Amino acid sequence: MAGLFRRAVARLTEGDDEVADRELRGGIEQVGATPVVSCSRGEPVCVAGTLRAVTLRPRAGAPTLEAELYDGTGSITLIWLGRRRIGGIECGRSLVARGRMTVHEGRPTIYNAAYELRPSGA
Repeated sequence: MAGLFRRAVARLTEGDDEVADRELRGGIEQVGATPVVSCSRGEPVCVAGTLRAVTLRPRAGAPTLEAELYDGTGSITLIWLGRRRIGGIECGRSLVARGRMTVHEGRPTIYNAAYELRPSGA
């Protein structure tokens, strides 16, 4: 009974960020994804979360679309080479991404990820 009361009080005192992180972590399991913090370099991974930032960054004269995916445990950068824009890839959008994780500039990264757009809030 004390544990139930403690969890109820904790939920009432959580900030908006903690609530959003908990909801994102719950969505990871629903789609069979792996938390970003548990992904290993060089391995094929499936990650799910919400896009926090989407930017166009030219690399070696070619357009490159970068997106930061946050899942409540950490962030991973998704980079699509040769793309200026991809329909549906926008801030606040939920998606599932698959690919081989590497590290670029010290950040977990997936190049040319296969992705599945999710309904907002999913």
